[in-house]
Amino acid sequence: MQQFDVLIIGSGLAGLTLALNLADSKKVCLVSKRAISDSASSWAQGGIAAVFNDDDSIEAHIEDTLIAGAGLCDVEVTRLVAEHGRETVEWLIEQGVIFTREDDDSGYHLTREGGHSHRRIVHVADATGYAVQKTLAERVREHANITLLEDHIAVDLITVRKLAHQKLIQHDEHAKADNCLGAYVLDNKSGKVLTIAAQQTVLATGGTGKVYLYTTNPDVSTGDGVAMAWRAGCRVANMEFIQFHPTCLYHPKAKSFLISEAVRGEGGLLILGDGTRFMPAYDERGELAPRDVVARAIDFEMKKRGLDCVYLDITHKPLAFIKSHFPNIYARCLELGIDISREPIPVVPAAHYSCGGIMTDHAARTDIPNLYAIGETACTGLHGANRLASNSLLECLVFGQAAAVDIMQQTAKTLPQLPYWDESRVTDADEEVLITHTWNELRRFMWNYVGIVRTNKRLSRALHRIYMLRDEVDEFYSNFRVSNNLIELRNLLQVAELIVNSAMKRHESRGLHYSRDYPNTDIEPIPTVLEPSNYLSLLGNKH
Repeated sequence: MQQFDVLIIGSGLAGLTLALNLADSKKVCLVSKRAISDSASSWAQGGIAAVFNDDDSIEAHIEDTLIAGAGLCDVEVTRLVAEHGRETVEWLIEQGVIFTREDDDSGYHLTREGGHSHRRIVHVADATGYAVQKTLAERVREHANITLLEDHIAVDLITVRKLAHQKLIQHDEHAKADNCLGAYVLDNKSGKVLTIAAQQTVLATGGTGKVYLYTTNPDVSTGDGVAMAWRAGCRVANMEFIQFHPTCLYHPKAKSFLISEAVRGEGGLLILGDGTRFMPAYDERGELAPRDVVARAIDFEMKKRGLDCVYLDITHKPLAFIKSHFPNIYARCLELGIDISREPIPVVPAAHYSCGGIMTDHAARTDIPNLYAIGETACTGLHGANRLASNSLLECLVFGQAAAVDIMQQTAKTLPQLPYWDESRVTDADEEVLITHTWNELRRFMWNYVGIVRTNKRLSRALHRIYMLRDEVDEFYSNFRVSNNLIELRNLLQVAELIVNSAMKRHESRGLHYSRDYPNTDIEPIPTVLEPSNYLSLLGNKH
């Protein structure tokens, strides 16, 4: 059994922020599913929303967030995040991140994205996430108090109630006190499962985008944190609100390449193949409408006209402007034979961000003592029914630091000796192709049945298929040694079930959830909260 003060599962911006804020006084273990650079944070192009201009204000940032969130944002959380925007950006600058400045060096260059009333997006050209992730990763690697486990994936959380239920430790049932004690973690290279104990465990595992066929997310975004927290007994909220980014590059050789919202913020226009604009017919804000509005408009136009894609046109801007503002987008498109200074970019919507997740409070605490959740895996109340552009990296920073403050205040306790992972009754998998086939089937029917526009019939069909596949995977999980692919598939099926059940509970259309059966919006906005009922029955006797 390895033991640390804090175990952080996930190495995106939220996890790195927390690790660096704790490491001077805590022994930290940071688990990264692949390399530390493989996270959705690294792929973020746009930037970080923060108030820097005198003509902007915290109140305006709050108001823009509340409008985008369609009535479901937590106002206190929204204020907390907006008020800490500038100081978190300044913390990144202290760490060594070099943000893009104005040509005359009068200040930071601020861009504008959909839903924002002012220019307030601080960025590093069109690769903000990569620059931030690279800088913080270097700091993490240098810190003596941080143990970095790359190419490791968490299998499941270890909690008092789980161990008591499996009769692996003694537990006072009358006290009914649960507590997170750490996690089982698979070393993908050796195939061995490690037992890691920690005073506090933090889920920073990112989003759920790989549950869909088309996504802007990296392959690691398989909803691991949400699934593990749910199995441990945590509530989840607003899982139906999946943000589909309106503009993912449509090209057979381009996998999950995002065309930043900043392209529209700097004047890019959405057009049909004949050059006709269509967004003004859907929203007076045109291309700068919130993402849910733009994604639905594109989806409607594609289905109505039988199109494979629409186009994003920035050709009216000078070549020098395009190269300086969007160097990575320009270079990548050029590699694929698309000169965006001369021709429009073919784009389609793709699953981009999960607004729901594990329910947390203002200090990132979950329902289980000593278990925290930060970043996209958490539902803090900031995003409501639709995330405002560039609020995600900001949320990672603010709640990474908030979790650090709370963890520093906790008193250390003696941890029990935790049982090792038991593989005595399992064998090596005989048909790995079954995992690949099931994964592909899941992602395809989730795209077709639980996508941008939903119906009761489609949701019912999806849930039926999920239950069938879940039974097959549970049997596989019970009889064979765990692998990275099996763990991810098991988690994706759990996340898919939560998304569909949440969507079926919402009898209205709001924000990112649009139902043809319930096209109207209710007067009273109510979050969708799912509570594990009899969750111990889900645990089984394995391991």
